[in-house]
Amino acid sequence: MNDTKTDIRTAGAFKLGDRTVKRLGYGAMQLAGPGVFGPPKDHDQALAVLRAAIDAGVDHIDTSDFYGPHVTNRLIKEALHPYPDDLVVVTKLGARRGDDKSWNPANSAEELTSAVHDNLTNLGLEALDVVNLRIMFGHGPTEGSIEAQLRVLVGLKAQGLIKHIGLSNVTPAQVAEGRAITDIVCVQNQYNLAHRGDDALIDDLNAAGIAYVPFFPLGGFSPLQSTALSDVATRLSATPMQVALAWLLQRSPNILLIPGTSSVGHLQENLAVADLHLPADAVAELDRIGA
Repeated sequence: MNDTKTDIRTAGAFKLGDRTVKRLGYGAMQLAGPGVFGPPKDHDQALAVLRAAIDAGVDHIDTSDFYGPHVTNRLIKEALHPYPDDLVVVTKLGARRGDDKSWNPANSAEELTSAVHDNLTNLGLEALDVVNLRIMFGHGPTEGSIEAQLRVLVGLKAQGLIKHIGLSNVTPAQVAEGRAITDIVCVQNQYNLAHRGDDALIDDLNAAGIAYVPFFPLGGFSPLQSTALSDVATRLSATPMQVALAWLLQRSPNILLIPGTSSVGHLQENLAVADLHLPADAVAELDRIGA
């Protein structure tokens, strides 16, 4: 599909904390090196992608200081600081990287507090717009109380270091527990055409005016599911990624997208989904992928 002169405002907007952001955002994870570790392959290209996102109207960037580690936040600061007034930078806490590129839980009070200060320093901010608490009790969402970790962030919010709190890699029960403790402004989980376990949660959050931010829009597809998606994409003269993102946009108005890339060309392709309309027969066919 044509990816020139896209106005991403046509995809709509939704509330994120005390701000309203466009539903097409940008995820900075892929700006780090292979395995989300170490410096980017092309430093100047990484800066160019970030600036191109802002030029295209993106006002929501997702990042974390454990991407790299520290790499993506420093790139964002180098490329964009001082930040546009309308830009919302969302970061994540709850993990740390091992020297072997492993992803390890970092949920103690000391680790969470240190991570907030690292994010503030590397992003060049006095307060973080939104901090997602990533729960790492298991590989995917795994039950268990999140109160101890969340209370740490509530305390940092009271100090003025955090403006808003979100949750990541969580179950519906953990979302309910979190909402009973503090205002939760967003939930960030894996969700896509092939993995629809959060369908009910998305609808509940939408009714409450809370954003849902899915990651891995093409993650975990079987070969059969990938073929079905590709068939629809071919008919619509679009890429599978564009169709997967367009399906998410039409799924619920509270869904905010943060597709990531280290290429300006791919960035433009991703943002072009604002102009991609999925006809009813295509939506029905796509819905069957995850059935």
